[in-house]
Amino acid sequence: MLQTDPFADMSRSLTSPATVHFSIAPADGVDLPVRPRVLRVVSSGDLAMRDCEGQVITYAVYAGETLQFSAVGVESTGTTATVVGWL
Repeated sequence: MLQTDPFADMSRSLTSPATVHFSIAPADGVDLPVRPRVLRVVSSGDLAMRDCEGQVITYAVYAGETLQFSAVGVESTGTTATVVGWL
């Protein structure tokens, strides 16, 4: 029998590829429902990200970028880019 996922019995780590992705709707002061391992930029613009200490910093980002950052929130104020989360 052919196994569809030959790695199913192996444990995943932070260096493993992501296996789940989800849309992110920016919202001021609202934590993401699931904290992503990384963010993938779908469309270019500015991205206002909030970290675990509540610090918000806005970055210019470009479509196709993968940001190695596990954001707690993506703020609507200051965000013009579109991003998705990867787990």
